[in-house]
Amino acid sequence: MKISIRRSRRAAIAVALGSVLALTATACGDDGSGSGGDKGDEGSGKGKIVFWDNNGGVRTDIWKEIIADFQKANPDIKVEYVGIASTEYQSKVDTAIQGGGLPDVGGVGAAMLAGFSAQNALEPLDDRLAKSSLNGKLNEDMVGVLKAAGGGDGTLFSIPTSANNGVLYYRTDLFKKAGLDEPTTWDKFYAAADKLTDAKKNEFGYTIRGGAGSIAQALDAMYGQSGITSFWNGDKTTVNDPKNVAGLEKYAALYKKVTPAADLNNDFTKMVAQWDSGTIGMLNHNLGSYQDHVKALGVDKFRGIPQPIGASGKRVQVSNPVDGMGVFKASKNKDAAWKFIEFATSAAENSKFNKAAGQVPSNNDAAKDAWISEAEPTKLAAAALTDGSTTIVQLPYYLPDWNTISKADNEPNFQKVLLGDMSAKDFLDTMADQLNKAQAEWKEQNG
Repeated sequence: MKISIRRSRRAAIAVALGSVLALTATACGDDGSGSGGDKGDEGSGKGKIVFWDNNGGVRTDIWKEIIADFQKANPDIKVEYVGIASTEYQSKVDTAIQGGGLPDVGGVGAAMLAGFSAQNALEPLDDRLAKSSLNGKLNEDMVGVLKAAGGGDGTLFSIPTSANNGVLYYRTDLFKKAGLDEPTTWDKFYAAADKLTDAKKNEFGYTIRGGAGSIAQALDAMYGQSGITSFWNGDKTTVNDPKNVAGLEKYAALYKKVTPAADLNNDFTKMVAQWDSGTIGMLNHNLGSYQDHVKALGVDKFRGIPQPIGASGKRVQVSNPVDGMGVFKASKNKDAAWKFIEFATSAAENSKFNKAAGQVPSNNDAAKDAWISEAEPTKLAAAALTDGSTTIVQLPYYLPDWNTISKADNEPNFQKVLLGDMSAKDFLDTMADQLNKAQAEWKEQNG
Protein backbone atom coordinates (compact mmCIF):
# COMPACT_ATOMS: atom_id res chain seq x y z
CA MET A 1 0.00 0.00 0.00
CA LYS A 2 1.38 3.40 -0.91
CA ILE A 3 1.36 6.08 1.74
CA SER A 4 -0.61 9.28 1.18
CA ILE A 5 1.15 12.41 -0.04
CA ARG A 6 -0.22 14.18 3.00
CA ARG A 7 1.41 11.77 5.40
CA SER A 8 4.70 11.83 3.48
CA ARG A 9 4.78 15.62 3.72
CA ARG A 10 4.11 15.55 7.46
CA ALA A 11 6.86 13.02 8.05
CA ALA A 12 9.31 14.98 5.91
CA ILE A 13 8.60 18.13 7.89
CA ALA A 14 9.13 16.24 11.13
CA VAL A 15 12.52 15.06 9.93
CA ALA A 16 13.44 18.55 8.78
CA LEU A 17 12.76 19.85 12.25
CA GLY A 18 15.51 17.60 13.50
CA SER A 19 13.41 15.47 15.84
CA VAL A 20 15.14 12.38 14.58
CA LEU A 21 18.38 13.43 16.26
CA ALA A 22 16.75 13.12 19.65
CA LEU A 23 15.29 9.74 18.81
CA THR A 24 18.47 8.02 17.71
CA ALA A 25 19.69 8.03 21.29
CA THR A 26 17.01 5.45 22.06
CA ALA A 27 17.26 3.50 18.84
CA CYS A 28 16.73 -0.20 18.28
CA GLY A 29 18.68 -2.82 20.13
CA ASP A 30 21.27 -3.25 17.37
CA ASP A 31 22.79 -0.06 15.96
CA GLY A 32 19.85 2.32 15.76
CA SER A 33 20.00 2.53 11.98
CA GLY A 34 16.70 0.85 11.25
CA SER A 35 14.15 2.70 9.15
CA GLY A 36 10.75 1.85 7.74
CA GLY A 37 12.21 0.15 4.67
CA ASP A 38 14.74 -1.98 6.59
CA LYS A 39 13.82 -5.67 6.67
CA GLY A 40 15.69 -6.19 9.94
CA ASP A 41 16.72 -9.63 11.17
CA GLU A 42 15.50 -12.42 13.43
CA GLY A 43 18.59 -12.04 15.59
CA SER A 44 19.84 -14.48 18.19
CA GLY A 45 16.83 -14.21 20.50
CA LYS A 46 19.21 -12.83 23.11
CA GLY A 47 20.80 -9.47 23.92
CA LYS A 48 19.12 -6.08 24.16
CA ILE A 49 15.80 -4.95 22.75
CA VAL A 50 14.20 -1.52 23.01
CA PHE A 51 10.52 -1.14 23.91
CA TRP A 52 8.61 2.07 23.28
CA ASP A 53 5.58 2.44 25.56
CA ASN A 54 2.80 4.38 23.79
CA ASN A 55 1.38 5.67 27.09
CA GLY A 56 4.52 6.56 28.99
CA GLY A 57 4.18 8.01 32.45
CA VAL A 58 0.66 6.67 32.91
CA ARG A 59 1.70 3.02 32.48
CA THR A 60 5.42 3.24 33.28
CA ASP A 61 5.28 1.54 36.69
CA ILE A 62 3.33 -1.50 35.53
CA TRP A 63 5.47 -1.93 32.44
CA LYS A 64 8.61 -1.87 34.55
CA GLU A 65 7.09 -4.65 36.69
CA ILE A 66 6.35 -6.73 33.60
CA ILE A 67 9.83 -6.10 32.20
CA ALA A 68 11.38 -7.22 35.50
CA ASP A 69 9.29 -10.41 35.38
CA PHE A 70 10.34 -10.99 31.77
CA GLN A 71 14.04 -10.49 32.43
CA LYS A 72 13.88 -12.86 35.39
CA ALA A 73 12.35 -15.52 33.14
CA ASN A 74 14.67 -14.62 30.23
CA PRO A 75 18.02 -13.62 31.74
CA ASP A 76 19.66 -13.54 28.30
CA ILE A 77 17.44 -10.66 27.15
CA LYS A 78 17.61 -7.08 28.42
CA VAL A 79 14.68 -4.74 27.71
CA GLU A 80 15.34 -1.02 27.52
CA TYR A 81 12.13 0.83 28.38
CA VAL A 82 11.32 4.16 26.75
CA GLY A 83 8.12 5.82 27.92
CA ILE A 84 6.54 8.21 25.42
CA ALA A 85 3.44 10.28 26.15
CA SER A 86 0.40 9.14 24.18
CA THR A 87 0.05 12.59 22.62
CA GLU A 88 3.58 12.42 21.17
CA TYR A 89 3.86 8.76 20.25
CA GLN A 90 2.62 8.76 16.66
CA SER A 91 4.79 11.68 15.58
CA LYS A 92 7.88 10.11 17.16
CA VAL A 93 7.30 6.80 15.39
CA ASP A 94 6.56 8.54 12.07
CA THR A 95 9.81 10.50 12.42
CA ALA A 96 11.79 7.35 13.19
CA ILE A 97 10.24 5.51 10.24
CA GLN A 98 11.54 8.21 7.92
CA GLY A 99 14.92 8.85 9.51
CA GLY A 100 15.92 5.72 11.44
CA GLY A 101 15.94 4.88 15.10
CA LEU A 102 12.88 2.66 15.43
CA PRO A 103 12.67 0.42 18.51
CA ASP A 104 12.40 -3.36 18.32
CA VAL A 105 8.93 -3.48 19.83
CA GLY A 106 6.35 -0.86 20.72
CA GLY A 107 2.78 -0.11 21.58
CA VAL A 108 0.62 -0.18 18.44
CA GLY A 109 -3.05 0.49 19.07
CA ALA A 110 -5.81 0.31 16.48
CA ALA A 111 -6.02 4.08 15.99
CA MET A 112 -2.44 4.39 14.72
CA LEU A 113 -2.02 0.95 13.17
CA ALA A 114 -3.03 1.78 9.59
CA GLY A 115 -0.64 4.71 9.38
CA PHE A 116 2.34 2.62 10.50
CA SER A 117 1.50 -0.40 8.34
CA ALA A 118 0.96 1.83 5.30
CA GLN A 119 4.58 2.89 5.68
CA ASN A 120 5.66 -0.76 5.76
CA ALA A 121 7.07 -0.32 9.26
CA LEU A 122 5.56 -3.34 11.01
CA GLU A 123 6.30 -7.05 10.98
CA PRO A 124 3.36 -9.34 10.09
CA LEU A 125 2.57 -11.49 13.14
CA ASP A 126 0.06 -14.07 11.87
CA ASP A 127 2.59 -16.89 11.53
CA ARG A 128 4.24 -16.13 14.87
CA LEU A 129 0.89 -16.17 16.64
CA ALA A 130 -0.13 -19.42 14.96
CA LYS A 131 3.02 -21.13 16.33
CA SER A 132 2.76 -19.47 19.75
CA SER A 133 1.38 -20.56 23.10
CA LEU A 134 -0.95 -17.57 22.69
CA ASN A 135 -2.73 -19.18 19.76
CA GLY A 136 -6.40 -19.59 20.67
CA LYS A 137 -5.89 -17.75 23.97
CA LEU A 138 -6.60 -14.20 22.77
CA ASN A 139 -9.98 -12.51 22.50
CA GLU A 140 -11.13 -13.08 18.92
CA ASP A 141 -12.98 -9.75 18.70
CA MET A 142 -9.87 -7.80 19.72
CA VAL A 143 -7.74 -9.72 17.23
CA GLY A 144 -10.37 -9.02 14.58
CA VAL A 145 -10.35 -5.27 15.30
CA LEU A 146 -6.57 -5.11 14.90
CA LYS A 147 -6.68 -7.15 11.68
CA ALA A 148 -9.30 -4.80 10.23
CA ALA A 149 -7.36 -1.73 11.35
CA GLY A 150 -4.13 -2.86 9.73
CA GLY A 151 -5.13 -2.06 6.17
CA GLY A 152 -6.83 -3.87 3.35
CA ASP A 153 -5.82 -7.53 3.52
CA GLY A 154 -6.48 -8.53 7.14
CA THR A 155 -2.84 -9.04 8.12
CA LEU A 156 -2.19 -8.98 11.86
CA PHE A 157 0.46 -6.39 12.76
CA SER A 158 -0.30 -5.98 16.46
CA ILE A 159 -1.08 -8.40 19.29
CA PRO A 160 -3.92 -7.07 21.47
CA THR A 161 -3.17 -6.26 25.09
CA SER A 162 -6.44 -4.68 26.18
CA ALA A 163 -9.75 -3.11 25.23
CA ASN A 164 -11.19 0.07 26.60
CA ASN A 165 -14.65 1.57 26.83
CA GLY A 166 -16.12 4.99 27.41
CA VAL A 167 -17.31 5.64 30.95
CA LEU A 168 -19.29 8.45 32.57
CA TYR A 169 -17.84 8.98 36.03
CA TYR A 170 -19.97 10.94 38.48
CA ARG A 171 -19.63 12.05 42.09
CA THR A 172 -22.24 10.10 44.06
CA ASP A 173 -21.79 12.36 47.09
CA LEU A 174 -22.51 15.52 45.10
CA PHE A 175 -25.47 13.94 43.29
CA LYS A 176 -26.98 12.79 46.58
CA LYS A 177 -26.54 16.22 48.15
CA ALA A 178 -28.27 17.84 45.16
CA GLY A 179 -31.07 15.26 45.05
CA LEU A 180 -30.17 14.20 41.51
CA ASP A 181 -30.85 10.93 39.73
CA GLU A 182 -28.00 8.91 38.28
CA PRO A 183 -27.09 10.42 34.85
CA THR A 184 -28.16 7.39 32.84
CA THR A 185 -29.70 9.44 29.98
CA TRP A 186 -28.44 12.48 28.10
CA ASP A 187 -31.34 14.54 29.45
CA LYS A 188 -30.36 13.67 33.02
CA PHE A 189 -26.71 14.36 32.19
CA TYR A 190 -27.45 17.91 31.00
CA ALA A 191 -29.82 18.61 33.90
CA ALA A 192 -27.21 17.45 36.43
CA ALA A 193 -24.43 19.47 34.78
CA ASP A 194 -26.53 22.60 35.15
CA LYS A 195 -27.72 21.98 38.70
CA LEU A 196 -24.29 21.13 40.08
CA THR A 197 -22.70 24.34 38.76
CA ASP A 198 -22.03 27.35 40.95
CA ALA A 199 -19.13 29.15 39.29
CA LYS A 200 -18.80 31.67 42.12
CA LYS A 201 -17.98 28.78 44.46
CA ASN A 202 -15.75 27.14 41.83
CA GLU A 203 -18.21 24.24 41.58
CA PHE A 204 -18.96 22.83 38.14
CA GLY A 205 -21.21 20.10 36.82
CA TYR A 206 -18.82 18.76 34.19
CA THR A 207 -15.26 18.90 32.90
CA ILE A 208 -14.92 18.85 29.11
CA ARG A 209 -11.88 17.71 27.15
CA GLY A 210 -10.75 20.60 24.99
CA GLY A 211 -7.09 19.67 24.43
CA ALA A 212 -5.36 16.55 23.14
CA GLY A 213 -7.77 13.66 22.59
CA SER A 214 -10.86 15.88 22.45
CA ILE A 215 -12.26 14.60 19.15
CA ALA A 216 -13.03 11.05 20.29
CA GLN A 217 -14.95 12.38 23.29
CA ALA A 218 -16.87 14.83 21.09
CA LEU A 219 -17.76 12.03 18.65
CA ASP A 220 -19.07 9.94 21.53
CA ALA A 221 -21.32 12.80 22.66
CA MET A 222 -22.56 13.45 19.11
CA TYR A 223 -23.44 9.90 18.15
CA GLY A 224 -24.76 9.17 21.64
CA GLN A 225 -27.31 11.95 21.28
CA SER A 226 -28.14 11.57 17.58
CA GLY A 227 -28.62 7.81 17.74
CA ILE A 228 -26.94 7.40 14.33
CA THR A 229 -25.45 3.90 14.30
CA SER A 230 -23.03 3.95 11.36
CA PHE A 231 -20.00 6.10 10.60
CA TRP A 232 -20.62 5.79 6.86
CA ASN A 233 -23.65 6.20 4.63
CA GLY A 234 -22.31 4.63 1.48
CA ASP A 235 -18.97 6.30 0.84
CA LYS A 236 -19.85 9.47 2.75
CA THR A 237 -19.33 9.93 6.47
CA THR A 238 -22.20 10.69 8.82
CA VAL A 239 -20.18 12.95 11.11
CA ASN A 240 -21.80 16.08 9.66
CA ASP A 241 -25.33 14.70 9.62
CA PRO A 242 -27.67 17.45 10.93
CA LYS A 243 -28.49 15.32 14.00
CA ASN A 244 -24.79 15.07 14.85
CA VAL A 245 -24.35 18.81 14.29
CA ALA A 246 -27.18 19.47 16.75
CA GLY A 247 -25.64 17.08 19.28
CA LEU A 248 -22.25 18.76 19.06
CA GLU A 249 -23.78 22.24 19.38
CA LYS A 250 -25.46 21.23 22.62
CA TYR A 251 -22.36 19.50 23.97
CA ALA A 252 -19.92 22.30 23.07
CA ALA A 253 -22.25 24.84 24.69
CA LEU A 254 -21.36 23.29 28.06
CA TYR A 255 -17.94 24.95 27.93
CA LYS A 256 -17.59 27.78 30.50
CA LYS A 257 -21.30 27.50 31.25
CA VAL A 258 -21.00 24.40 33.44
CA THR A 259 -17.24 23.71 33.06
CA PRO A 260 -14.06 25.47 34.16
CA ALA A 261 -12.56 27.84 31.57
CA ALA A 262 -9.24 25.94 31.87
CA ASP A 263 -10.91 22.95 30.21
CA LEU A 264 -10.03 24.44 26.82
CA ASN A 265 -6.54 22.91 27.12
CA ASN A 266 -7.48 19.72 28.95
CA ASP A 267 -5.79 16.52 27.85
CA PHE A 268 -6.82 13.44 29.79
CA THR A 269 -4.19 13.81 32.53
CA LYS A 270 -5.21 17.40 33.31
CA MET A 271 -8.89 16.52 33.14
CA VAL A 272 -8.56 13.49 35.42
CA ALA A 273 -6.37 15.34 37.94
CA GLN A 274 -8.81 18.24 38.05
CA TRP A 275 -11.78 15.96 38.61
CA ASP A 276 -10.01 13.94 41.29
CA SER A 277 -8.99 17.02 43.28
CA GLY A 278 -12.02 19.28 42.92
CA THR A 279 -15.78 19.49 43.23
CA ILE A 280 -16.77 18.74 39.64
CA GLY A 281 -19.81 16.54 39.22
CA MET A 282 -19.08 14.50 36.09
CA LEU A 283 -16.24 13.37 33.85
CA ASN A 284 -16.21 11.42 30.57
CA HIS A 285 -13.16 9.28 30.15
CA ASN A 286 -12.58 5.55 29.87
CA LEU A 287 -11.78 2.58 32.07
CA GLY A 288 -8.12 3.57 32.19
CA SER A 289 -8.57 6.27 34.83
CA TYR A 290 -10.58 4.17 37.30
CA GLN A 291 -7.67 3.41 39.60
CA ASP A 292 -6.74 7.12 39.69
CA HIS A 293 -10.23 7.93 40.97
CA VAL A 294 -10.10 5.18 43.56
CA LYS A 295 -6.80 6.51 44.91
CA ALA A 296 -8.07 10.10 45.01
CA LEU A 297 -11.66 9.65 46.16
CA GLY A 298 -12.11 6.12 47.48
CA VAL A 299 -14.85 3.86 46.13
CA ASP A 300 -17.70 5.54 48.02
CA LYS A 301 -17.67 9.02 46.44
CA PHE A 302 -18.02 8.14 42.76
CA ARG A 303 -19.35 5.63 40.26
CA GLY A 304 -18.35 4.83 36.71
CA ILE A 305 -21.29 3.86 34.51
CA PRO A 306 -21.74 3.21 30.77
CA GLN A 307 -22.37 6.22 28.55
CA PRO A 308 -25.86 7.81 28.73
CA ILE A 309 -28.79 6.44 26.76
CA GLY A 310 -30.24 8.62 24.00
CA ALA A 311 -33.80 9.57 23.08
CA SER A 312 -34.21 6.32 21.16
CA GLY A 313 -33.87 4.34 24.39
CA LYS A 314 -30.66 2.75 23.12
CA ARG A 315 -27.06 3.49 24.01
CA VAL A 316 -24.94 4.46 21.02
CA GLN A 317 -21.23 5.09 21.38
CA VAL A 318 -18.16 5.16 19.17
CA SER A 319 -15.64 2.35 19.31
CA ASN A 320 -12.71 2.65 21.67
CA PRO A 321 -9.47 1.50 20.05
CA VAL A 322 -8.00 -1.84 21.05
CA ASP A 323 -4.43 -1.42 22.28
CA GLY A 324 -1.64 -3.78 21.34
CA MET A 325 2.05 -4.43 20.76
CA GLY A 326 3.90 -4.76 17.48
CA VAL A 327 7.35 -5.73 16.23
CA PHE A 328 8.98 -3.12 14.01
CA LYS A 329 10.27 -4.56 10.76
CA ALA A 330 13.63 -2.78 11.15
CA SER A 331 14.41 -4.67 14.36
CA LYS A 332 17.63 -6.66 14.28
CA ASN A 333 16.34 -8.94 17.06
CA LYS A 334 12.77 -9.86 16.11
CA ASP A 335 12.93 -13.19 17.90
CA ALA A 336 13.61 -11.54 21.28
CA ALA A 337 11.02 -8.82 20.54
CA TRP A 338 8.38 -11.48 19.88
CA LYS A 339 9.31 -13.31 23.08
CA PHE A 340 8.63 -10.11 25.00
CA ILE A 341 5.20 -9.65 23.40
CA GLU A 342 4.36 -13.31 24.02
CA PHE A 343 5.32 -12.95 27.69
CA ALA A 344 3.55 -9.63 28.21
CA THR A 345 0.27 -11.00 26.85
CA SER A 346 0.43 -14.28 28.78
CA ALA A 347 -2.42 -14.80 31.26
CA ALA A 348 -0.58 -13.72 34.41
CA GLU A 349 1.14 -10.65 32.95
CA ASN A 350 -1.85 -9.53 30.90
CA SER A 351 -4.02 -9.73 34.00
CA LYS A 352 -1.47 -7.75 36.02
CA PHE A 353 -1.25 -5.07 33.32
CA ASN A 354 -4.99 -4.63 32.88
CA LYS A 355 -5.72 -4.63 36.58
CA ALA A 356 -3.34 -1.68 36.90
CA ALA A 357 -4.73 -0.01 33.78
CA GLY A 358 -8.37 -0.74 34.65
CA GLN A 359 -9.01 -2.21 31.20
CA VAL A 360 -10.40 -5.42 29.74
CA PRO A 361 -7.70 -8.11 29.22
CA SER A 362 -7.06 -9.56 25.78
CA ASN A 363 -6.00 -12.94 27.16
CA ASN A 364 -9.13 -15.04 27.70
CA ASP A 365 -7.74 -16.69 30.82
CA ALA A 366 -6.80 -13.31 32.30
CA ALA A 367 -10.34 -12.07 31.61
CA LYS A 368 -11.68 -14.68 34.06
CA ASP A 369 -9.74 -13.26 37.02
CA ALA A 370 -11.69 -12.07 40.05
CA TRP A 371 -10.54 -8.44 39.97
CA ILE A 372 -12.67 -7.74 36.89
CA SER A 373 -15.94 -8.30 38.74
CA GLU A 374 -14.58 -6.30 41.68
CA ALA A 375 -13.84 -3.21 39.52
CA GLU A 376 -17.39 -1.98 38.95
CA PRO A 377 -16.85 0.21 35.86
CA THR A 378 -15.05 -2.65 34.09
CA LYS A 379 -17.82 -5.07 35.01
CA LEU A 380 -20.57 -2.67 33.86
CA ALA A 381 -18.72 -1.81 30.66
CA ALA A 382 -18.26 -5.46 29.76
CA ALA A 383 -21.95 -6.10 30.42
CA ALA A 384 -23.07 -3.10 28.33
CA LEU A 385 -21.13 -4.43 25.37
CA THR A 386 -22.68 -7.89 25.56
CA ASP A 387 -26.27 -7.44 26.79
CA GLY A 388 -27.68 -5.85 23.64
CA SER A 389 -28.14 -2.39 25.18
CA THR A 390 -25.30 -0.75 23.25
CA THR A 391 -24.66 -0.12 19.55
CA ILE A 392 -21.06 0.62 18.64
CA VAL A 393 -20.27 3.02 15.81
CA GLN A 394 -17.08 1.60 14.35
CA LEU A 395 -14.53 4.32 13.66
CA PRO A 396 -12.39 3.96 10.48
CA TYR A 397 -9.12 2.97 12.10
CA TYR A 398 -8.15 1.33 8.80
CA LEU A 399 -7.63 4.76 7.17
CA PRO A 400 -3.91 5.63 7.29
CA ASP A 401 -4.80 9.27 7.98
CA TRP A 402 -7.46 8.56 10.62
CA ASN A 403 -5.26 9.26 13.62
CA THR A 404 -4.10 12.57 12.15
CA ILE A 405 -7.58 13.67 11.04
CA SER A 406 -9.01 12.85 14.46
CA LYS A 407 -6.18 14.55 16.34
CA ALA A 408 -3.77 17.13 14.93
CA ASP A 409 -5.91 18.20 11.99
CA ASN A 410 -9.05 18.96 14.00
CA GLU A 411 -8.28 19.43 17.69
CA PRO A 412 -7.42 23.13 17.14
CA ASN A 413 -10.71 23.58 15.28
CA PHE A 414 -12.64 21.98 18.12
CA GLN A 415 -11.14 24.54 20.46
CA LYS A 416 -12.48 27.23 18.11
CA VAL A 417 -15.93 25.66 18.42
CA LEU A 418 -15.71 25.81 22.22
CA LEU A 419 -14.64 29.46 22.05
CA GLY A 420 -17.46 30.32 19.64
CA ASP A 421 -15.03 31.19 16.83
CA MET A 422 -16.22 28.36 14.56
CA SER A 423 -19.65 26.80 14.17
CA ALA A 424 -20.22 23.12 14.92
CA LYS A 425 -21.47 22.71 11.33
CA ASP A 426 -18.33 24.22 9.78
CA PHE A 427 -16.17 22.09 12.06
CA LEU A 428 -17.94 18.87 11.12
CA ASP A 429 -18.14 19.76 7.42
CA THR A 430 -14.37 20.28 7.41
CA MET A 431 -13.77 16.93 9.08
CA ALA A 432 -16.27 15.21 6.78
CA ASP A 433 -14.47 16.51 3.70
CA GLN A 434 -11.15 15.13 4.98
CA LEU A 435 -12.70 11.79 5.85
CA ASN A 436 -14.50 11.40 2.54
CA LYS A 437 -11.27 12.10 0.63
CA ALA A 438 -9.33 9.64 2.83
CA GLN A 439 -11.99 6.98 2.29
CA ALA A 440 -11.93 7.49 -1.48
CA GLU A 441 -8.14 7.23 -1.52
CA TRP A 442 -8.23 4.08 0.59
CA LYS A 443 -10.80 2.44 -1.68
CA GLU A 444 -8.74 3.32 -4.74
CA GLN A 445 -5.66 1.71 -3.22
CA ASN A 446 -7.47 -1.35 -1.92
CA GLY A 447 -10.14 -1.81 -4.56
